[in-house]
Amino acid sequence: MSRITAVWLFLVGIVLSSCSVSKHLPAGESLYMGAEVKVVADSAVSAKDAKAVKAMVEPLIRPVPNSSLLGFPYKVWFYYFMGEPTKEKSFRGWFRKRFGEAPVLASRRAVTANGEIVTNYLQNEGYFRTEASGELVEKGRTAKAHYTVALKPRYLIENVEFVDPNTGRGFTREFLKNRQASLLKPGQPYQLSVIEAERQRIERDLKRVGFYYFRPDYLIVKADTNLKRNRVNLYVELKPNTTQLALKRYFIKNVYVISDNGLLRSDTLAGAVYRRGFQIVDPARAYRVRTFADAIGFRPKAMYSSDIQDVSLSRLINLKNFKFVKNRFELLPRSDSALLDVYYYLTPLKKKSLRAELSAVTKSSNLTGSQLNLTWMNRNLFRGAEMLRLTANAGIDVQLGRQRNIKVRDYYRTSVEGELSFPRFVLPFYRMNPAKNQTLPKTTLTVGYEELSQKDFYTQTSVKFNWGYVWRRSTRFEHSFTPISLNLVKPRNISEALVDSITSATVSLQDLLRYFSILENRLILGAQYNFSFTPQSAFGSKGKFVLNAGADIAGNVAGLIAKGRQEVGMVFGIPYEQYARFDADMRYYYDFTPSIRWANRILGGVGIPYGNSFALPQFKQYFAGGSNGIRAFRGRSVGPGGYQPDSLSLFGFTSFGDIRLEANTELRFKVNQYIETALFADAGNIWMYRNFDNSFYFPEDNAVFTNKFYKQVAVGAGLGLRLTLPFLLLRFDLATPLRKPWLPETDRWVIRQMDFGSRSWRKENLVLNIAVGYSF
Repeated sequence: MSRITAVWLFLVGIVLSSCSVSKHLPAGESLYMGAEVKVVADSAVSAKDAKAVKAMVEPLIRPVPNSSLLGFPYKVWFYYFMGEPTKEKSFRGWFRKRFGEAPVLASRRAVTANGEIVTNYLQNEGYFRTEASGELVEKGRTAKAHYTVALKPRYLIENVEFVDPNTGRGFTREFLKNRQASLLKPGQPYQLSVIEAERQRIERDLKRVGFYYFRPDYLIVKADTNLKRNRVNLYVELKPNTTQLALKRYFIKNVYVISDNGLLRSDTLAGAVYRRGFQIVDPARAYRVRTFADAIGFRPKAMYSSDIQDVSLSRLINLKNFKFVKNRFELLPRSDSALLDVYYYLTPLKKKSLRAELSAVTKSSNLTGSQLNLTWMNRNLFRGAEMLRLTANAGIDVQLGRQRNIKVRDYYRTSVEGELSFPRFVLPFYRMNPAKNQTLPKTTLTVGYEELSQKDFYTQTSVKFNWGYVWRRSTRFEHSFTPISLNLVKPRNISEALVDSITSATVSLQDLLRYFSILENRLILGAQYNFSFTPQSAFGSKGKFVLNAGADIAGNVAGLIAKGRQEVGMVFGIPYEQYARFDADMRYYYDFTPSIRWANRILGGVGIPYGNSFALPQFKQYFAGGSNGIRAFRGRSVGPGGYQPDSLSLFGFTSFGDIRLEANTELRFKVNQYIETALFADAGNIWMYRNFDNSFYFPEDNAVFTNKFYKQVAVGAGLGLRLTLPFLLLRFDLATPLRKPWLPETDRWVIRQMDFGSRSWRKENLVLNIAVGYSF
């Protein structure tokens, strides 16, 4: 018997056994098989609107019918297949729970209720005078619900008016100010959800300016439909029974800070010490007063503001010194009082901690490895929430597979780093205004040493020193400025085996360039600035935009320090790099539905070497390909320009450039809470800024950026599978090249050459990327 015949017999057997589902149903009951919705639209309603209403209504219908295959409720069949289990924790109980599904029974009451729910929902969406009704149609022991929606035209907003509450000058002025930012706009459809959002927006705005006790329930929005057809006037009013507490503007009387909530007793506040406007309870004297003064925006006599309240809590949490942060406001017990006491209860974390981590790493360059990290932390070094972090790392990277029988030697990595961060600007003559900054600024001092060794080839050492600042003035902008960034790179232990390999006749151009970069002692002394911009999306918007950009300038200060005017500038006998690098990363996300997202990214970067530098230092250069870039090409295997990298490499793929352009688009489909699929396309390349000697660097003279750069763009596309595991998103992306920039210009599009049946084609053109997290 063939497999196809067996499958057909199995399906026929299931269909013929369908009567076994009906005979198990309770007497007088029918199996619910789902619902059909019919929209009968008024002549003034367009077919497009009628279709949209049907799509809005269908998800509201309850209950959801049993899963079925070709109309057969197979999970119900499994539910009854092995009979009633005698024990819940038996094989029968497990089988029924794992594969079966209890029958969903038809209910006339549910049909009637659904009609009312649909009617109310559509009227709340502005479809006044619309009505929905349903009936249950039974056929044997099955039943189906049929719903009819008598759809009337949707009402649009004609005018919005904020009615003067006449409650006093302060509240009235602030209430009427809200007209300018109202979510209710003339010409938009009437929607109850937008009206609710408007009430909440007005509450937030009033709480920002001192009205602590105001609530959305104190507002009412009246609708007047006695106008010309399908138009409505809205009136935003204050309810007449609004309490006087809600109409007062409140100010702060006392600010209490209890820094060890675990030691609270009934007489705790009796031991409070008054410092700089705060009543502080700190039995262990663990924190300087400035720690609280910088984080908490309220001061005695200051007006209450929900913005300052939110920012203060956020700052205290972001100090990362406290396990719990709680707060409450208390009205002073006077009938005419407009004063509040505010209390902050803080439970400190342990001051010191030690953590060990063992991690696995897979890289796009065909290397995989593991790394051991040891981190010691002191969260409150100088009693001002200063954080000292000492880290030691050791790891190894080995090659998985070979590149045309060339074995890349193993890499060994070791590093130590110390980072000291202050939750404030460490600057002379500067003091932060705690009421303005969104978060506490941070000053960071970093010192580190790293060694990278390739087995039996070489060791490269790197010493770094950074001094920088990070601050955020609002939720939209974050800035990072590093005025001092020093990096000293020196090689040692250059082996004869590496020299012999480089001087062999089969060495590639890229290996030769990499070898020269390894031999160099280089000093990078510069400054960096970066910012991120995340605008707040408008109410109801499905899109989200993110921009990250920055500049990295090196060599100006070193040029001032260098003595003499020798051909190659040096500081302390070491040549220093001179370049300016600018980067931008723009991303846009659009949610078509809760389970379908369209993600897009555009990357751009340019490095301009000058003076001492012919090109950017290699670890500052760009590369293309890999699991987070153009996924149809292996990492560092594209470009520069139309140059074809030679895979016969001692170091793995080593294509680098001074300029990068890249675009990515991805459509993500969420199957369930654990599985997501994707369709994606990537395009881009890297280029050199200049080519000093065409006979040596890139003989084809096609690696430099020109006005014909678009002819050298690499393109790829593929499919993705993502597994959303606890605390981890594991990503698998399978991609293939669509355009190879190193081929002759008329042959670069390779779509017609696809041959999934050919083993050699698959080996050359199918690239599987395995990574953690999204690529963008």
